[in-house]
Amino acid sequence: MQKHEDEQAAVQAAAAKARASRFPVKKVAVLGAGVMGAQIAAHLVNVKVPVVLLDLPAKEGAKNGIVTRAVDNLKKLKPSPLGVPEDAALIQAANYEEHLGLLGECDLVIEAIAERMDWKLDLYRKIAPHIARHAIVASNTSGLSITKLSEALPEAIQPRFCGIHFFNPPRYMYLVELIATPTTKPEILDQLETFVTSGLGKGVVRAKDTPNFIANRVGIAGMLATMREVEKFGLNFDVVDDLTGKKLGRASSGTFRTADVVGLDTMAHVIKTLQDTLSADTDPFYGSFGTPEVLKKLLELGNLGQKTKAGFFKKVGRDILRFELESEDYVPAGEKADEVYGRMLKKPAAERLKLLRESTGPQGQFLWSILRNGFHYAAVHLATIAETARDVDQAMRWGFGMKQGPFELWQEAGWLQVAKWVQEDIDAGKALSKAPLPKWVFEGPVAEAAGVHTEQGSWNPAAGQFQLRRVLPVYERQLFPELLRGEAGPRFETAGTTLHEDKNIRLWTLDDQVLIASLKTKMHTISPEVCEGLQQAIEMAEKDYQGMVVWSGDEPFSAGADLESTLPAFIAVGVAAIEDAEGFMQQTMLRLRYASVPVVSAIRGLALGGGCELGLYSARRVVAMESYVGLVEVGVGLVPGAGGLTYIARRAAENAATSTDKDLLKFLTEGFTAAAMAKVGTSAIESRKLGYLLDSDLIVPNKDELLYVALQQAKAMYDAGYRAPHKRQFAVAGRSAKATIQGQLVNMRDGGFASQHDFHIASLIANVVTGGDVDANTLVTEEYLMTLERRAFCELVQHPKTQERILGMLSTGKPVRN
Repeated sequence: MQKHEDEQAAVQAAAAKARASRFPVKKVAVLGAGVMGAQIAAHLVNVKVPVVLLDLPAKEGAKNGIVTRAVDNLKKLKPSPLGVPEDAALIQAANYEEHLGLLGECDLVIEAIAERMDWKLDLYRKIAPHIARHAIVASNTSGLSITKLSEALPEAIQPRFCGIHFFNPPRYMYLVELIATPTTKPEILDQLETFVTSGLGKGVVRAKDTPNFIANRVGIAGMLATMREVEKFGLNFDVVDDLTGKKLGRASSGTFRTADVVGLDTMAHVIKTLQDTLSADTDPFYGSFGTPEVLKKLLELGNLGQKTKAGFFKKVGRDILRFELESEDYVPAGEKADEVYGRMLKKPAAERLKLLRESTGPQGQFLWSILRNGFHYAAVHLATIAETARDVDQAMRWGFGMKQGPFELWQEAGWLQVAKWVQEDIDAGKALSKAPLPKWVFEGPVAEAAGVHTEQGSWNPAAGQFQLRRVLPVYERQLFPELLRGEAGPRFETAGTTLHEDKNIRLWTLDDQVLIASLKTKMHTISPEVCEGLQQAIEMAEKDYQGMVVWSGDEPFSAGADLESTLPAFIAVGVAAIEDAEGFMQQTMLRLRYASVPVVSAIRGLALGGGCELGLYSARRVVAMESYVGLVEVGVGLVPGAGGLTYIARRAAENAATSTDKDLLKFLTEGFTAAAMAKVGTSAIESRKLGYLLDSDLIVPNKDELLYVALQQAKAMYDAGYRAPHKRQFAVAGRSAKATIQGQLVNMRDGGFASQHDFHIASLIANVVTGGDVDANTLVTEEYLMTLERRAFCELVQHPKTQERILGMLSTGKPVRN
C-alpha cells in the first residue's frame, strides 16, 4: 500500500514540476550549413522549433545560395533528416553579411561550422555584438576545447556559453553531450539540458572538456583498437562486422559498416583530434592511436564510405564487396563468423567472457581482446572524461548503439573476476597499454559493491563515492527512464498496482485514475488473448477509472496481428477459425472506439497492421517522433482486417462532409493508395500526412515522456467531459468509384507495375473502401464495412500465393513477392 501511495504521489509531483520546468526557446539560430548544421536545423523543424540557418554569403548568385543549396540537399538524404521533405521550406535561410541582426531574435545560438579553431574564433567575434542578452550560445564541436572557444567571446556571453555535441545523424541519434567551461553558469546548462531533453527528444550526458568528450573518446579509441586487433588476428572486415554487430549487443552495422556510415573522413578527423591533442604523457593508450594503413589508403583513394558509395565496403548491383588492402581493390564479401562464437555470445555474461578468454581460435581471441581493451580504456579514463560511470555507459548506449555500456557488461560478468583477467593481460603485455587498472577497481566501495552501478548511484572516482542521477524537473516527465544494470529506479514491469496479468497483457495503474494496458507478447502482436485482455481493460476502466492508456515500456507499439498463433487453428478447423478471430478483433476495435472513457494509444516505434488499427480506433494518439505507422497487410498477401479499411472509408466521408467538394473518391484516394501500397510513415509527421494520425493527436519528441503525456491527455479528456462518438451511418463512394480505381489498377498490372496477386488484393481493398456493390453516397455502418473486410481477408488467407507470403514472412522476416 505504501509503495502504491508513493508512486501515486510521484506521478502528481511529476505533473506539477513538469509544468514549471519548460525552458522557453521561441527561435534558434544555427551557424553553418554544412552536414551537421543543416541536419540540426532540420531536426529543430521536426519538433516545431522555428530556426534560422546562416552561412557565408555566396560568391556568385543569391547571397543565401550556400544555405538554400544545403536545405535543398536535405530532401535527398537517406535516412531523411526531415519528418517530411516539404518541411525543409520552414528553415529560414540567411547569411552572415546581411542577417546577423536576426540573432537578436533567438534564444539559442548553435555554432556548427567546420572543426577549425581559427574559423570558429573569428566567427564568434563577428556574432558577439548581435546576440540577445539572455541567449545561450553553444558550439557543436566534436572535440575542440570548449574553454578555449569561450575565450573569444565577451565576458558577458561567457557564462551563457557551452559545448553541445549532437551525433550524426542528429534526428535519429539519441545522444547529445553538453560540456561546460569554468565560466558556464550551472543554471544555463540546466536550462539547455531541459530544452534538449524535452524539446528535442534527446538523452543528455554531461562531459568534461577533454578531447572528443566521452562517446567519441571511448568509441573511436575502441574502433582503433578493434582495427589493430583485426590486423593482429588476420580477420576480414565482413567476419568482424558479423562478430561485432548484434551478436555482441552492438549496432547491427558492426565496426566497419558503422565507419562507412559515419564517414571515413569524419572518423579520420576524430582520430586526428586524438593524435593532436593527446600525447603519451596524457593518454597511456596514445601508441594505439595511429591511423590504420587501410584507412589511410581508403582516404587516399577518396573512398569515404557511404557518402562516396565506397569505403570498407562497396555495393555493386546486388553484390556487396569489401576492400582488400593487399590488392587495393574490392573483392566479394559475405563471409560469416564461425557459428561456435555466435553460440558463445548467447551465453550469460560470466560464462561468455570466460569462454572467449579461454578460446584458442582467432575469432574468440579477437572478441576477448576488444572487450578487454574497452574495459581497460574506460576504467583508466573515467575520472578525466566523465563525472560517473553512468555517463560513460549512457554515452556508449546512445551514441554507439550498444545494448550495454562497458561498465555494465563488466559488472554483469563479475566485477572482480573480470578485473583480475584484465590486469593479468596487462601484466602479460597483451593489452594495448601497460597502465594498470585504477585502485578503485579492486579496493573500496566499488569492489565491495561488485560494480560501479548500485542503488546508491553510479561511481564517481573524483568524489570517491556513488552518485545518484542529476535531479531536474524535466526528468519528472520520464516516469520510467532507461536504467543501467544495477541502478535503482522504477521498472514498468512491476510498477504500480497490478489489476490483471497473464502472459499476454498486464493491466495496471500508477495513480488510481487511469488504467494502463501493456502488451507482453513478442513484438507486442495482437492475438485473440490480447483482444480479450483489452476488452477486459475497457470494462474495468469504464467502471473505476477516468480513462485508459495503451502503452508498453519497450518498442514496438505493436507489429500487428499474431498470424503465427492463428495458423494452427486455421489448419485444424479451416477458414472459420480465421473468421472468428478477425471478427473478435474487429469487435475489440469498436469496443475501444465507443468506450465511455477516453482510450489513448501511446505509440512508439512500429505500429503496423493491427497495431496501426489499435491506434486508429483509440480516442486519441500520443506518438513518439520516431514512430512508423501503416497498414502493411498487403506485404503478406492480405487486406487490413481489423477495421483499417473501414476507418479509411469513414474518414473520407467525414472529410467530405466538411468540404464543399462532395466527390468522395477524392477524399478516398490517399487512404486507398496507402493501404494498397502498404505505405508506412517514416516519422510521426509523415504518419499524420498519410492519415493515420489526426491534427488533434500529439507528437512527443522524447520517447521516455510518452507515458506521462498520455496519462495527462486521458485525464484532461475526462475532465473536459469526454463522450464517445455517436454511432452513425456514413456515405461511401460506391461501385462507380470502385470502377475508376479498378481501371487504374488494370493499367498498373498490364504495365508490369503490379503482379496479378497484388492486383487481386488491391481490387479487394477497393471493394471495401468504396462500400462494395452499392450506389454512390449510400449510407452504411462500420459493421457493414467490417463484414466486407472479413470476407476479403478470409478469401485471401485461403489463396496459395497469400500462404506463400505468410510462410515466407514468418520464416525469413522478409516479404515474398509473387
